[in-house]
Amino acid sequence: MIDLQVLQRHGLTREEYDRIVEFLGREPNLTELGIFSVMWSEHCSYKSSRVHLKTLPTKGPQVLQGPGENAGAVDIGEGLAAVFKIESHNHPSFIEPYQGAATGVGGIIRDIFTMGARPIALLNSLRFGSLEAPGTKRLLEGVVAGIAGYGNSIGIPTVGGEIVFEPSYSGNPLVNVFCLGIAKASDIIKGVASGVGNPVYYVGAKTGRDGIHGATMASAEFDEKSAEKRPAVQVGDPFMEKLLLEACLEVMRTDALVGIQDMGAAGLTCSTTEMGSRGGAGVEIDVSFVPQRETGMTPYEIMLSESQERMLLVAKRGREAEVERIFEKWDLHAVRIGEVTSDGVLRVKDRGSVVAEIPNRALTDEAPLYRRPATEPEYLREAQRLDLESLGDRSPEKRPLHGTGRVARGFQSGGDFLALLGSPTIGSKRWVYRQYDHMVRTSTINLPGMGAGVVRVRGTDRALALSVDGNGRYCYLDPHRGAMLAVAEAARNVACAGARPLGATNCLNFGNPERPAIMWQFAKAVEGIGEACRALDVPITGGNVSLYNETDGHAIYPTPVIGVVGLLERADRVVARRFREPGDAIVMLGDSRGELGGTEYLKVIHGLVRGVPPALDLAAERALQQLLVALSEERLVRSAHDCSDGGIAVTLAECCFDTAGMGAEVEIDRVRVAGNDAVNVAAALFGESASRVVIGVAPDDVTAVLQRAAAASVPAKVIGRTGGNRLRIAVAGETVIEVSVGEAERVWLSAIEKYFVKRVA
Repeated sequence: MIDLQVLQRHGLTREEYDRIVEFLGREPNLTELGIFSVMWSEHCSYKSSRVHLKTLPTKGPQVLQGPGENAGAVDIGEGLAAVFKIESHNHPSFIEPYQGAATGVGGIIRDIFTMGARPIALLNSLRFGSLEAPGTKRLLEGVVAGIAGYGNSIGIPTVGGEIVFEPSYSGNPLVNVFCLGIAKASDIIKGVASGVGNPVYYVGAKTGRDGIHGATMASAEFDEKSAEKRPAVQVGDPFMEKLLLEACLEVMRTDALVGIQDMGAAGLTCSTTEMGSRGGAGVEIDVSFVPQRETGMTPYEIMLSESQERMLLVAKRGREAEVERIFEKWDLHAVRIGEVTSDGVLRVKDRGSVVAEIPNRALTDEAPLYRRPATEPEYLREAQRLDLESLGDRSPEKRPLHGTGRVARGFQSGGDFLALLGSPTIGSKRWVYRQYDHMVRTSTINLPGMGAGVVRVRGTDRALALSVDGNGRYCYLDPHRGAMLAVAEAARNVACAGARPLGATNCLNFGNPERPAIMWQFAKAVEGIGEACRALDVPITGGNVSLYNETDGHAIYPTPVIGVVGLLERADRVVARRFREPGDAIVMLGDSRGELGGTEYLKVIHGLVRGVPPALDLAAERALQQLLVALSEERLVRSAHDCSDGGIAVTLAECCFDTAGMGAEVEIDRVRVAGNDAVNVAAALFGESASRVVIGVAPDDVTAVLQRAAAASVPAKVIGRTGGNRLRIAVAGETVIEVSVGEAERVWLSAIEKYFVKRVA
């Protein structure tokens, strides 16, 4: 009997159960209920988010495949397509960090090669609580090891990413993984089942009980019993995935394939249902034919298992032997478990007896769709108030600037500067990316930490740049503006590398959508993404929504993460963040308005998350990005680094790092944000105004750069020169930071490493 407790275990409401009965014309059995529960889960059906996601721009002349398939694709010329997507594995990574992160990598890789593309690069976007908090180090170590263990083993380079540390993620870390692949534009494969009588094949690893109800678990909050959900976390095998990847790509090169899909969230249920629905067909399978690694598995368990490294494919009738021979070559068995039917029904049998019979549309197109109540959060008005005048009074003592004997009138510019460089969010991520193989396949051009990841497109002169970005603090303070800033920063990082942004994917990480305040955050963020993507001509080609990211009622910051892919026509024109030559001019593109709301400075130095995030002029942002691409194409820029966390002071320091200690002497303008001079200096140094980039320019090219900037209506000013071994920054003629590059770089390099590397006395 299906009672309220059974429904709650399956994440279904009484109203949803009544809809199921209406669709079936009868009471469902337990297997059917399980199938509905995973397909109607938030993770699979997007029932709370679809009404908002439909407003996003998804089309453009460069878009070959938008949302609705396993991944998106954009045209990169010469008959090739860039195929990419970002996915979350947040809940599994909290419960079992290594396997949760590893299987997140495996899943996103399968989404890419399912489209007929060979994966060539990975990025990750990670969020954890403070490194001082109990449990954070264990989570970070496990997640990084899982990403490295899977990506390194399968031979796909991890070429960059981002990591943020904030208390709001202590009970719910975020593990978002991005993958990029290359395919022939004419050969993109889709997850479709069609052709009545065509055989349905199961290929890959055997099915076990791991991951059962993983999709349902990902659609619920955490509580003190979350550790008990370990059986819902899958276990990955990258070596099996490598065989599967090569076998699938080989069979795709024949014309024997109709469609193929990864058995990801909701496993065999999702792949059979979605493939049939896309093709307007039905799928009939017999679970007794499904390879199993555990004894006594029921149809319910087989259909809901999320065991990894499995694919479902539909082949052309009469080509069975050819398909089976290819998989046999790769030591994989292709097992025929059913066929395509004409009735649009998912029909599951067990040794010939029907155990589930459900119309595909009831599971996909007719899944519940909610326009949930949305209300502005009560905290917002107060959180947006920021008294700048009070910031300058935090220390009555006049302390010397770090490394000098001078006094900064009660304002500790040098000390604050080093404190920011030493914060884990800003500091070097070397401890992390050294665990990743970023040179496998030898296509990586920009190394991790040098800006956007850049990889060659083999067989052409071209390269692709990719970046993932997001700022949860900004979105907490203004989700609409924060989401716009995330799009702008990801696209700007790609443009800094010299690449023209082509398309974007998003991973939308939020709390419980049944709370009106969370739903308001989500809706506003989607509005912001849409507005920025339209203005920058960067359509959304797909993505992922991860809701219910909260523990015991405490939600994470609203965190939309944006991944952008851009194209360099010439791979030899790529630009990185670090200064290249002594004597180069340092040019600031864009205006500084000294905006301190939501900044890393406020958080690290004052312990505040307050104010309004920086303003964003989308027309100015687009002009800046177009200028950066043009300067790169003309070889007029030697380095480029966008100003973001920590403002221009941190940006300048990062441009000096990894240069064997090359310094710089810089003077920036004063800004007026308060009556307090100390605050004005801080705003000039650490404000995070958007649409700003620091570039290094050869002396002979300065005039040309300034002329092109003027023609593009982009503010540009020479603010200094590279050289020496110290970084000196003056504000309106007064030196406020002076430190050796070596000393600053040591602080930056140790920001994360000091928590993990034991020093020998």
